[in-house]
Amino acid sequence: MKQKINSKTLLSDILNLTGAEVILSKYKVPCLTCPMAQYEMQSLTIGDVCKMYGLDLPKLLVELNKLVK
Repeated sequence: MKQKINSKTLLSDILNLTGAEVILSKYKVPCLTCPMAQYEMQSLTIGDVCKMYGLDLPKLLVELNKLVK
């Protein structure tokens, strides 16, 4: 993935980035271990996940975008 991550980026695409899982875990993104989410990864956006769980999307995007170079 070469383009910038935004609120509409799919969780499955983010997880393809090396180091993304560590950042997502730091922000306590619960979908990483949820069995049901494994089926929805292709349609869940990072914005949807943050909204559902009250996570800080702007800060998360800043950290994730450091992985995109």
